[in-house]
Amino acid sequence: MNEYDIIIIGAGPGGLTAGIYAGRQGTRNLIIDRDLAGGIGREVPEMENYPGFDNISGLELTEKMKVQATKNCDLREMEEVEEIEKTDGEYHFTVKTSKDTYKSKAIILATGSSHRHLNVKGEEEFKGKGVSYCATCDGFFFAGRDIIMVGGGNSALQEALYLKNLGANVSIVHRRSEFRAQKHLQDQIKKAEIPTILNATVEEIKGDMLVESVTLRDTQTGELSELPVSGVFISVGYIPHTELAEQLNVDLDESGHIIIDKEQKTSANYVYAVGDVCVGLKQWVVACGEGAVAANSAFEDLQ
Repeated sequence: MNEYDIIIIGAGPGGLTAGIYAGRQGTRNLIIDRDLAGGIGREVPEMENYPGFDNISGLELTEKMKVQATKNCDLREMEEVEEIEKTDGEYHFTVKTSKDTYKSKAIILATGSSHRHLNVKGEEEFKGKGVSYCATCDGFFFAGRDIIMVGGGNSALQEALYLKNLGANVSIVHRRSEFRAQKHLQDQIKKAEIPTILNATVEEIKGDMLVESVTLRDTQTGELSELPVSGVFISVGYIPHTELAEQLNVDLDESGHIIIDKEQKTSANYVYAVGDVCVGLKQWVVACGEGAVAANSAFEDLQ
């Protein structure tokens, strides 16, 4: 059985940073991810607010961090953690995955989140047939075509700009009267002359084999209208992955995020959490900072 001082579950920016810091402290550490390193951070088309880079994609930054992390700890990609059991003795946890079983003295949860869905008629039916949650994955196929981006936060506006640069005829649909995104992004949207449809929600996605139109509802009047489109890109927030946290009886807030203190400690002994799965600001640089703090907290608690 493989034994580690710290097992980090999730190889997003927070998990990779935790691995870098934990390894440099002289402890034996493992990062496990059910997918490829980076998580949904791999989908970020451009970042202009990560220190040290004027502009870098999530995929590029992930690969740089992955190389650095693997110099300091072990990394297992495409290996899903199925169960964590609390145990007595020096090793407080047994971690069972789809491929192996490990023992660890401490756990850092960096399990991230997944895209929130609209939950409207036609969304599931047309997923991959015009409905997408990833502009960098699917945007290329919509050059020259009429599409909408649904959402009003930073991610939605970033991806709308990316789709516009690919040559798509993109409009933004947002349920409120103004965007929640940073002013810098809103200014870019205006400069790019991307049309916006405010105070509107998508009620239904229609088509035959592929998406052909959406039904919009005016949130102020209730009036319905039909908008012909070939694609619907959705960026309306994220759902935290807390299944493992629940196994460990970690306290969650009312939105389902893990509650942590300033040292990234959860309500369970020797269990820490970082990144999008936690309460707090969902930003790459924040997740990295949390990863460093969690690794240091775990190291000190194990002394």
